[in-house]
This record gives sequence, C-alpha cells and structure tokens, in this order.
Amino acid sequence: MRNSTFLAAIGLVMTLGSTVSVADQASHPAVAARTAVMQLYANNLGQLGAMAKGDVEYNAEAATKAANNLSLLVQLDQSTMWPQGTDNGPIEGTRALPDLWANFPDVMAKGQAMGESVAVMQGAAGTDLASLQAAMGGLGGASSACHKAYRAPEN
Repeated sequence: MRNSTFLAAIGLVMTLGSTVSVADQASHPAVAARTAVMQLYANNLGQLGAMAKGDVEYNAEAATKAANNLSLLVQLDQSTMWPQGTDNGPIEGTRALPDLWANFPDVMAKGQAMGESVAVMQGAAGTDLASLQAAMGGLGGASSACHKAYRAPEN
C-alpha cells in the first residue's frame, strides 16, 4: 500500500509538472523529480551511514527498511528524469554536468554498480553492525563514483 501511494504521488507530481515549460528553469519537472529521488537516496544512505559510523545505535529493523528503500529506488525507472539539456548549464537548480549525457554508457555502468552494492547492503543491513559496516564502503563508493564524475560541486 505504501509503495503504491508513493508511486501515485510521484505520478501526480510528474503530471502536474508536465505543464511547466523548459524555459521555467528553476522548476523543470525532470529536475524536480530527480532531485526528489536523490533526496530519498540521501535520506536512506544517511540512516545507514550514521549506524555504520556509530553516530546512531545500530537497529536491524531500521537498517533493513533503509536498505529495502534503496532497493526500490534503484529499480525506479528514472529515464524521464534525465532529458538531454537539463544540465547545470541552461537549468538552475541542478548540479548535473553536461558530460553525463556525453558518457551515458559510463553512467549506466555506474548505475549497475549502485544496484549491485544496494543488493549487498540488503543482505547485510539486518544481520549485524559489522556486516552493515562492511557493505557501507561499497555502497558509498558506488554512490560517490557517479557524483564525482557527473555532478558539479556545491557552491
């Protein structure tokens, strides 16, 4: 039920956003959608990272939920969220570099690596703290690999 509610909300956002023109740079619907997805990634990665670092007490149930959420996110079809021309040159509010579209096979490979590291985290998250910590390195590395190559630094 929660998954269908989430998908319905995303669908509503995308439907309402489709009336916004590309000229309205700050609120381009594709940029808004992918920003929302990245925030969901960050929220769940942050929960796992905080446990791995010992900033938050390890909780097997919460770790499993965060890993499962990441699994749903990597399965999400994001193809409509990355139209060419929505990079940080013409569009405000995005840090996506134009090289992302020029090197799409590399982007896809990095996405595949992210999916694989999420699967490892799913198997480890609810086991114990040591397993979560071991899986965190691969997950963090997969996430940052794409950002280092295709995301502009924060101003």
